[in-house]
Amino acid sequence: MSGFLALEDGTVFRGQSVGAEGYAFGEAVFTTSMTGYQEVVTDPSYADQIVCFTAAMVGNYGVSKIHCESRGAHARAVVMREARGPAWTDWLHERGVVALSEIDTRSLVLHLRQAGSMRAIAIAGEASVAEALASVRAQPEMAGRALAAKVSAREPYVFSDAGRVRIAVVDYGCKRSILNRLAWSGAAVTVFPHGADADELARFDGVLLSNGPGDPEPLTEEIATVQFLAGRVPMLGICLGHQLLALATGHKTFKLRFGHRGANHPVVERATGGVLVTSQNHGFAVAPSDAREATHVSLYDETVEGLDYPELRARSVQFHPEAGPGPHDAWGLIDGWVEEVCALAKAA
Repeated sequence: MSGFLALEDGTVFRGQSVGAEGYAFGEAVFTTSMTGYQEVVTDPSYADQIVCFTAAMVGNYGVSKIHCESRGAHARAVVMREARGPAWTDWLHERGVVALSEIDTRSLVLHLRQAGSMRAIAIAGEASVAEALASVRAQPEMAGRALAAKVSAREPYVFSDAGRVRIAVVDYGCKRSILNRLAWSGAAVTVFPHGADADELARFDGVLLSNGPGDPEPLTEEIATVQFLAGRVPMLGICLGHQLLALATGHKTFKLRFGHRGANHPVVERATGGVLVTSQNHGFAVAPSDAREATHVSLYDETVEGLDYPELRARSVQFHPEAGPGPHDAWGLIDGWVEEVCALAKAA
């Protein structure tokens, strides 16, 4: 079955459907990761997005339950140069994900780099391009959209009940690998919805602010919760959690032209000059700053990739320290934070 991707600026890319039938609206973005395609599609941070893979082949090592970052697929559609199957394409079809193969992804990525990520529709089957474009232009833009409630847990739950220290995770769209890394570091982990009561969170030994989709600025209640917790309980923010800590402490965020998505993003630690090769997935960023608390900086565009407020016992990183796409440069950040929380808990 044929299909096509239509961007809001009128550009159309044609290919073949290899997933679910029908259509999907979303923001067209791309990731440069060579592996981890199943992790990408199940990462809640990709909610309401159409993901283009720059890798030439996608699906060549199959699928596995252990590679899922959540219970279901969150990317609205997948665009590939060559989809390999049948395990991968069957997996997409079973989860209702529109998927297109034989797309000129090189041209698509170059277009998105120049024009920026934009609203789009992926269609499996025949349809009017004019009608598709009219529908796309009627969709809301990603800027200004608060999406955490769409992907967050509905009720609190215990992920790991044994550990040296009690950690509360605020789920704005949390990846399972973050929870696993906390548990492996020796933490007892309880997950809370995005609108969790601040007083209840403050009763834990530490609070982790998770990753998630959408624009951080509309999350005013979540920002207020972070402000309340600052100085009361140790905090670690990751991705969207980093942006919320930034907004809670007076920094600015903005929408990137085409985002940072991939497994090979260099980040410099200002204190040492050392460079971490990191995994990233975000369309919004913390504005460049020379402030003392800005500990890590992107070598691509100087956006703030890390914050540290010793006086508030709060720190954050824009990249994903739990990820291990090849380099494990940032793995120690979560382990080290858990150790610090343990030391503070013992001293209290």
